[in-house]
Amino acid sequence: MDYSHLSYLHLATVVPAFFIGSYLLVVRKGTAKHKALGKIYMVLMLFTAIVSLFMPAQLGASFLNHFGYIHLLSLLTLYAVPAGYFYIKKGNVRGHKRSMIILYCGGLIVAGTFAFMPGRLLHDWIFS
Repeated sequence: MDYSHLSYLHLATVVPAFFIGSYLLVVRKGTAKHKALGKIYMVLMLFTAIVSLFMPAQLGASFLNHFGYIHLLSLLTLYAVPAGYFYIKKGNVRGHKRSMIILYCGGLIVAGTFAFMPGRLLHDWIFS
C-alpha cells in the first residue's frame, strides 16, 4: 500500500476513535454501553496504531529510514490499550482510567496536533 492509501485507512479508524473516545470520557462509566463502545474504541486505536507504523515519517529525523518521533505515540498506544484492558479485567479501575486517559491524550490529542502541523499530509489536505 502506498502512503495515501495508508493515510485514508488511518483516518478511517482514528476519526471514529476520536469521537467514541471523547464520548466515553464524559459519559457514565461501567454501563453496558460504555463497555461495548470501549471495546470498539480499543480495537480502532490498536488498528490505527498498527497502520501508522507502516507510514514512513515525512518530517524531522527518521530512524531506520522510516520511523519518526511521532511513531513513539503509536508505541504508546500499543502499550496503553492492552494495559487498560487487563487493568479493568483485574478490577483495577484506577489503572484502567489512567491508561485510557494516557491513550486519549497521547494517541489522539498529541498525535492529532502533530498531524495538523505544516508540512504534514493532513495539514496540506485541509489548509491547501
